[in-house]
Amino acid sequence: MGSYCRDMGTLASTGTYASIRRRSSSSISISSSLSLRRRPVHYNYCFIPPFSSPLLPSSKKGNVNIRRLSMENIISKVSCSLLKVEDGLDDEACELVSGLELSIGEGADSINACLFKAMKNNNGCGILLLSDIFGFEDSSTREFAYRVACNGYNVLVPDLFRGDPWAKDRPKSMFEQWIASQDPQRMANDIAASAKWMVDEFVAAGISKKLGVIGFCYGGGRVIEVLARDQGACFGIGVSFYGTRMDPSIASDIKVPVLFISGDNDPLCPISVLRDIETTIGRGSQVVVFRERGHGFAHRPASPEEDGDAEQAFLTMRNFLNDGLVINN
Repeated sequence: MGSYCRDMGTLASTGTYASIRRRSSSSISISSSLSLRRRPVHYNYCFIPPFSSPLLPSSKKGNVNIRRLSMENIISKVSCSLLKVEDGLDDEACELVSGLELSIGEGADSINACLFKAMKNNNGCGILLLSDIFGFEDSSTREFAYRVACNGYNVLVPDLFRGDPWAKDRPKSMFEQWIASQDPQRMANDIAASAKWMVDEFVAAGISKKLGVIGFCYGGGRVIEVLARDQGACFGIGVSFYGTRMDPSIASDIKVPVLFISGDNDPLCPISVLRDIETTIGRGSQVVVFRERGHGFAHRPASPEEDGDAEQAFLTMRNFLNDGLVINN
């Protein structure tokens, strides 16, 4: 059937123009630290506070359109873990995060996207997050992006599918027809435009260019394509969660380390393929396999057991990003 992911519902559409989500200010402080055998984390309610960012325009700038919305009672359930990376870092509570919806470019070539930015202890690094087939408005994708931003990052989530993500009410028999309608070159251009926008904003804000790319499922498969085309020009690191439809032949063009996270019970992402790609890339790349886990467990945990492994997967990713993007770049 191809890369068909487990659905956990989507957020309501917010329109075709970029908009600022203003949510009541609050933060969450969680006192427990994460160990490899921690108890599963039950989600707590977080609210995205009003947006304010040196990285983004207060008015139209550089072909970026934004508009303000009135206060909405839109709640995201986000598990904000305290993840200690090394002895020199204190445990971190979920930081205040700003959420902005924007449109990059103009006219038919414009791309809708959502940016989550750490408002406190921002580490100056940008993450391009490529969604699974359910798109950039999906609640699980936005929750994960929020969690990454909680740890100090600026996370941009573009609309890879131009307003036409896979919907849970579509017959599965239509999946291959739908995926064939998603033009790979158009998607590659949108990803490149999103990366350029991030680089331009970082330069304008006087921040060093430190970008990473994360992807899930279909987006996880696109991670290696992005890095192979980029060849280290913009991106310094990649993380692919159970990537699908990957082309191992392009791995030799990747010039930066990649972390591959998957389960050994996922027919959509064969572990043998991941290990072959890891060997070809080298450069400190890693494959982390979770036993008895299937597709989507890290960002769509469906049981207490998967919740625990999702937390460990997040910790693994966070340490990898911190070591390769924050510290070493």
